[in-house]
Amino acid sequence: MSEHSKIEWTEATWNPVRGCLKISPGCRHCYAETFAERFRGVPGHPYEHGFDPRLVPEKLVEPLSRASPKTVFVNSMSDLFQDAVPDEYIIAVAEVMLRSPWHTFQVLTKRSERLERLLTGRLRFAAAASHIWWGVSVEDKRYGVPRIADLRSTPARIRFLSIEPLLEDLGKLDLSGIDWVIVGGESGGGARPMKKEWVEAIRQACGVANKLFFFKQWGGVQKSKYGRTLNGRTYDEMPPRSTSPIPSRAERLDLARTIGQLTDGWSDAPLVQLKSREVVA
Repeated sequence: MSEHSKIEWTEATWNPVRGCLKISPGCRHCYAETFAERFRGVPGHPYEHGFDPRLVPEKLVEPLSRASPKTVFVNSMSDLFQDAVPDEYIIAVAEVMLRSPWHTFQVLTKRSERLERLLTGRLRFAAAASHIWWGVSVEDKRYGVPRIADLRSTPARIRFLSIEPLLEDLGKLDLSGIDWVIVGGESGGGARPMKKEWVEAIRQACGVANKLFFFKQWGGVQKSKYGRTLNGRTYDEMPPRSTSPIPSRAERLDLARTIGQLTDGWSDAPLVQLKSREVVA
């Protein structure tokens, strides 16, 4: 578990899955893929296989070994709900999160239909936990906005949107049932532009609906050049983080041994992945 993330809205990242496939326009310039593919073929490197989807079972119980409470972005280098990840493995990840309530977990996906199916079914046991936040990515009207309705229909205690990269005006958004909204522009090579009026429309919608608003960045090829201020200020609103007591080291080790069986039977071999949809312009 990396405890020093540069992502503005989190503190740490945890990747019990690596790699993914593109399914919508927001994936086009995926930072995770760009990073992972740099190391394809490097023997022994975590991304020796590039961005090919893989389970990483040895990472499953990592949060239990970290005593310092963190806000943890789950699978910053993947998507937990992609087709190739078995339901049972997703459930194992949720079990670990549930047993680590001194951390706050942020789970983000573009596979909102599967998120809805599992949170209303086999993952219902984890849906109501206040220290596990469930979110969907939203980049445009065609692919992104429909994910909001899927998320809203789940029994999740905390629901959030990551509207990044924001690629167009999203029109009038229904934010009912949503707790937190992150907005950001695309960064890196080939970054597509984001207009201020698109951001303002979302900020105003959050204000009217009394939703928490976080402005991450303007983006661009050199994102540091443009910063993250909007109207002369930063917006850093977030839901309350977990304040659960931290077990002793002995208690955490015992808990890790108890649920260590979650790693049994899983392999880090490449996953058989269903063919992704062609990414549109």
